[in-house]
Amino acid sequence: MKKLLLLVLLYSTAAFAQEKLNPTQKFSITGQVTKESVITIDSILQYKVHDIGEMNVTNHLGEFKHKDDQLKGVLLKDILSHTTFKTASPKLLSQFYFVCQGADGYKVVYSWNELFNTEVGNHVFILTEKNGVKADKMPESLQMSSAADFKTGRRYLHNLDKIIVKQAE
Repeated sequence: MKKLLLLVLLYSTAAFAQEKLNPTQKFSITGQVTKESVITIDSILQYKVHDIGEMNVTNHLGEFKHKDDQLKGVLLKDILSHTTFKTASPKLLSQFYFVCQGADGYKVVYSWNELFNTEVGNHVFILTEKNGVKADKMPESLQMSSAADFKTGRRYLHNLDKIIVKQAE
């Protein structure tokens, strides 16, 4: 009986993990901000769209997974530049970080300094187009990528659902 229960749990877990999520059409910015906001695909297109070109997506070992072409996107730091953070002093911004979370719970993290004070910030995009397909038609939209990473798949996020602004203690 215990073996049967274990098998049922394993199969149900595998089935849940393979469940296809609906594309996200918006994401929220919450946490240590003075006013929470919701960013939609339409509002993203109000920002400057950059031609990213192509990107090889690799796994955590640096092994090639697939190639994305015709990438276009909006810089995450441009979207976050309109966010007012809960802080008494700009000096404290060095303690802030952003937890970007997909609808499936997958999370990637960027620090405030990484986005606004290094070259990495010029390569972290919310994708508006990939392989000739606009974001609102992508099967796993909204997507994020960090094109400056060595292992690009680690922070390649599908179905962005929210960005939680946090402050290190």
